Amino acid sequence: MNKPVLGIPQNTIEVLQKYDFSFQKKFGQNFLIDTHVLDKIIRAADINKDDMVLEIGPGIGTMTQYLAEAAGKVVAVEIDKNLIPILSDTLSGYENIRIINEDILKMDIRSLALEENGGKPVKVVANLPYYITTPIIMGLFEEHVPIESITVMVQKEVADRMQTGPGNKDYGALSLAVQYYASPYIVANVPPNCFMPRPRVGSAVIRLTCHGQPPVEVEDEHLMFDVIRASFNQRRKTLVNGLYNSDKLGFSKETIIEAVESLGKGASIRGESLTLEEFAKLSNYLIRLRKEE
Repeated sequence: MNKPVLGIPQNTIEVLQKYDFSFQKKFGQNFLIDTHVLDKIIRAADINKDDMVLEIGPGIGTMTQYLAEAAGKVVAVEIDKNLIPILSDTLSGYENIRIINEDILKMDIRSLALEENGGKPVKVVANLPYYITTPIIMGLFEEHVPIESITVMVQKEVADRMQTGPGNKDYGALSLAVQYYASPYIVANVPPNCFMPRPRVGSAVIRLTCHGQPPVEVEDEHLMFDVIRASFNQRRKTLVNGLYNSDKLGFSKETIIEAVESLGKGASIRGESLTLEEFAKLSNYLIRLRKEE
């Protein structure tokens, strides 16, 4: 097989100069130039020849080369059309890669995964553009794409939010959403000098191992997430006021107070003190009260 070469900074520079490539700020492009970090990502993703990997934002193909060495098949989705001829060049030695020039947020990823991997769960690996990290990850979860794990490079602050629990300042709707669908684990912190150009913030590799079944029983997923978002929209307000002020919920104050008090914590608690299990109980209780009205 071929030996991956793009993790070496000089080789990346040569490719960029050869194609006179200009970084597009609107696409949040920061290419990895550290072989140790690339090795860590591949190890954390636990890829083998039976796996199909979906890579989002391959850039010039740096990580794609590593993925192609480890996986049976790699489908790489790149939004920037200027990178397609570069990818065709840097990945020309590999026969197990398909490059798609599309916006991942506008694609039917579920159909793609079914078509490319016969319904078996895929592994997602990506160095994500930081400005759309959350929509991409939540899109994969909410569309119920068959996924075994998601191993991604994200902004350090976002990785911290994904894995934190109640009572922490970073805890919020993203923490709960990610933990409903997957078990998060921060693999490594990555400093700005591992990228070209250097981002202004620290980064982290996080692995999200998808649950076979959600860890809590919820009668209405959408309602639970509306409750969660309302709870954190106005963090300083009590949970009761946060839910009552939401234009998505439409429950009376009496109903909300009864539901919150059913948790046994008093009506003055804030959303940031509730666990995922308690949010599930709260939304299930609200559904029950709605049916009784």
